[in-house]
This record gives sequence, C-alpha cells and structure tokens, in this order.
Amino acid sequence: MVGTDDRSTADVPDWVRCERCAVLIYGKRFLRSLRVCPDCGWHSRLTARQRLALLLDPGSATPIRHVEPMTDPLEFVDSRPYTDRLLDARASTGLREAVLCVTGRIEGQPAVVAVMDFEFLGGSLGCGVGAQITEAARTSLRLRLPLVLVTASGGARMQEGVLSLMQMAKTSQAISELDEAGILVVSLITDPTYGGVAASFATLADVIIAEPGARMGFAGPRVIEQTIRETLPEGFQTAEFLLAHGMVDDVVARPALRGTLGRLLSLCSPRDRADGAAADRPDTAGPTGDEILRQLEDVTEQDSWEAVQLARHPDRPTTLDYVGHLLDDFHELHGDRLADDCAAIVGGPGRLDGRPVMLIGHHKGGPDLAERRRRKFGMPEPAGYRKAARLMRMAAKLGLPLVTLIDTPGANPGPAAERGGQAVAIAENLRLMSRLPVPIVSVVIGEGGSGGALALAVADRVLVSANGVYSVISPEGCAAILWKDAEAGPAAASALRLHARELLRLGIVDGVVPEPPDGAHQDHAGAAGMLGAALAAAFDELTPWEPERLLQERRNRFHRFGIEAGTSSGRGAP
Repeated sequence: MVGTDDRSTADVPDWVRCERCAVLIYGKRFLRSLRVCPDCGWHSRLTARQRLALLLDPGSATPIRHVEPMTDPLEFVDSRPYTDRLLDARASTGLREAVLCVTGRIEGQPAVVAVMDFEFLGGSLGCGVGAQITEAARTSLRLRLPLVLVTASGGARMQEGVLSLMQMAKTSQAISELDEAGILVVSLITDPTYGGVAASFATLADVIIAEPGARMGFAGPRVIEQTIRETLPEGFQTAEFLLAHGMVDDVVARPALRGTLGRLLSLCSPRDRADGAAADRPDTAGPTGDEILRQLEDVTEQDSWEAVQLARHPDRPTTLDYVGHLLDDFHELHGDRLADDCAAIVGGPGRLDGRPVMLIGHHKGGPDLAERRRRKFGMPEPAGYRKAARLMRMAAKLGLPLVTLIDTPGANPGPAAERGGQAVAIAENLRLMSRLPVPIVSVVIGEGGSGGALALAVADRVLVSANGVYSVISPEGCAAILWKDAEAGPAAASALRLHARELLRLGIVDGVVPEPPDGAHQDHAGAAGMLGAALAAAFDELTPWEPERLLQERRNRFHRFGIEAGTSSGRGAP
C-alpha cells in the first residue's frame, strides 16, 4: 500500500503566514482547512502523498508498476552533477521520481491516479515522469479505469536534454490510446503547471479542473515579460483567467475536489456499465404513449404570431431551469479549449432518470436583463458552438446519450462572431452531429432560430415543445426583407408555418412535447416533468439501436427533406 495518510502536524509550524495576503494562520486551523488560507482562499502546494490523502478513499491506494528510466543520459553537470540533484530530490521527498502513480477509489469510484510533486526538481518532465505517466495510462487501458492526472510542474527537465522533450510526445500518445478506447481522462491543474506538462498530457484530458489561483501556461510569466517587454495583467494565466478564456472546465476549491471528481467518474464511464446503468434507474411507471404527441389531431392549432410570443416569453423555463428539475449530479463544463467560453451555450454530464447523459443547450438567461445580456440573449458566438462540439465528441468517446435543448433567436450576428468563423463553427457542428455514434434527442424548448438552432438539432429524434417555434428566419426579419415592412411580422409568421402543429405536419419534428395548460412559463415544474417523460420515451426507443443503425437512420431522416415522397432511394441515391 502507498502511504497516503498525511494528517501529521509534524511538518506544520504553530503559525503559518499566507503567501498571498500575509495573514498569520494557526497551524492546526491551516490543517483543518486543507492547507487553504481561511481569509483569502490561497491554496498552498501539497506533496504527492498529501494530495493522494486528500483525494483517495482511505486505504484504497495501491502503487502501479514502476518503470525504470534512463538515469543520466547526458551525464549532465552544471554547478553540480545531475545525479547528485536526483539523489537529493529522492532523499528530501521520499519519492523515486516527480510523480506518484496508484490505483485507488475516489468516492467509491475506481480510478488510476497520477500525482506530480513540485518538490521533486520542480515537478520537471523527464524520462522518469514520462515513463510513469505512460505506465499509468497503460494501466488505465488494461483495467478500463478512468485516469486522473494531478499536475504540478515547471516544465521539461533540462538536464535530460532533448530526451525530456520527447516525453511530451510519448505521454500524448498514451492519452490518445485512451481516447481510442473510450476511457475518461480528467486533469486537475495545481500551481504551477507550465511548459512541457501543460503542452502535453495535462491539457489533453476530457475534463480539466483547476484549483483556485493555479497558474498554467506554456511559457512562464517572466519569460513572456522579458520577451515582449511589457507587464502582464493581474491574474494572467491563473485558473480564473483560464476559465474565462475557455481553457479549463471549472475552478474547484480544495474541499470540494473529492466530491466533484467522484461525481464525474460516476457519470462519465458508463460504457462498461451498461447493464448497471439500467439497474440504477428508479422504478417509474411505464410509458403511456402520450409523452410525445405524434399525430396531428392530438396537437392544437395555434395562431403563428401567438406561438412566437409564447416561445419568446421571458418567464419560459431555460435550459438551466430544466437541468435543475431533471438532472441529478449535473456538472457544467466550460470552454472551447481555444480562446473563450460563450455563456449562451451551457452543457455537461448529468443523470436523467438514472441514465448518464450529456446535455447541451442554448441559454437565454431568464427574466433578469443583466443575465440575459451576459448570456448574449441565447445567441452563441463561435466559441459556444465549438464548446458544444467538444462536449459532443466527449459524449461519443464515452458512449453517453446526447440531449440538446434549443432556444435561440439565432447565431450571434456581431462582427466578433464573424471574425471568429461563425459559419465554419455551425457547419462543423452539422457534420459532427451527423456522425456521432450515440443516441441524440433534440428538443426546441422555445425559439428555434435558423442555423443557430440547427447547429444543435441534427438528431435521431427532433421534438418541439407545444409552444415552441422553429424557422429559417425570425418573422420580423422575413417581413423586413420580403414585405419591406418590419411591422408585417404576424403575416410573415403565418406564412413561415413555424409553430408546433405545422412543424409536425411537415415532418421537421418527430413529435410535440405537451406543456401545462397555461404554458411552460406558468409552471416550470410541470413543464419539466413533461419534457423528462418525453426524453425518457425517446431514449427508450433509441437505446437498443446499434451505432450503425443510428447513423443510417439519422442520415435518412435529413436526406428526405425537400424530396417528394417515393423519389428517394436511400443510401447511395444520386
């Protein structure tokens, strides 16, 4: 067993001075707060053993096989021989290398865990670290267990020269094997994580979580400032900066880490637990047949303009309102991994009636005007669609059914969106959704505006709420262009045939989700119950299908649009 119980007070003085706010903290209080400053929230560094004691269930750690690396391939000497530095690091930390790798459990969930230790030569990436990270990934692959990486590193180990550089490629290849095998990888970024570690396995994970204040980047701040001869802004490269710029999924304080990781592990590794997932679902009454209205006579005729007003009602339940009612253990994931996190798209894994799913949706922000502005009124920029695409790929890798909730006036029309490649981002999503090998159910819960809506709606089952609308353009936009009069919106709405009954007649949607008698905006809980029942009914139909059938039926569904009945010959038709 690995010695992970690090609750001794021997290494903590009676008083500790916070490195950020300089307040004095009573040593025992510092330990009780998990070495976090109770005044400013500064997270002190932990050793690898301290980190394992924090994250793993007591007594669950078992070391994985140690791979013996080349010790001193360059026979490197600076002011001291490299071999002397290695001996000192091993003596001071009790570790053989700058990473400690074990199998264990987090909140009862089995995983392979690799924890780096900054006290061992600055957590530098050399042949030894590369060998152990690769062995951890291979152990994860062999046991089909999720891999959790905890990073702390100043970069590549210079004393091993270009061989240390090669470890970036070696560890990245190891992660790619887990991608191919559909095995979850989670990174926990701790302070600091730089250079070769940041530019390889640390940022290739499916989910990247960071401790508050943790810094991550390729080049360190001193190098950047010396190169550009400018002072960097406050908070540059911190976890909070990275979250705002789409590089990490979440910032989680130390006391919440074990619970957060445990929930993610339980949600995101269902591929080998298909039988168990069904068993975990609560006993509910079977489907009654009216969860989804599929016949025209069951759907009430509406005035098109009235339907538009109801679809836009500011009190209609938002995606996050529905999430709150329908999903257990939902964890919102952030960022496009390129440059931004668009708040108009939200998404993450959760449990729908016991079934692990990935949910992605437009989010207008509800009735509060300031929040609606922050959410861009539900009109995503390219970063939003790229975030959605990232989560879709994650769902495909892990075998998670996909739910998309659509409520947008359309894609963001601003110049920043155009500079960011709005058209390309939408097109990429249309292609990606066409080939995702998992069941997809899309529901227009409010407005379905043009390509901005379709970018989340290439699905096996497309549904619309009873008071939802779906159109190629807004009625006002259509009126301004064709009627030359924006006031002709009601006439345009009628001509566009955009309400639920017409959408069902045209075959654009496969069914209509009922709403409470006075509308979803009057009864969020009731609307959520009806939506949940419809989603469960749709997934019950789709779950038995093999990926090949899902893909073929999805292609056929969209191939039929615009072709007279009987003229399509299906796959291979010209």
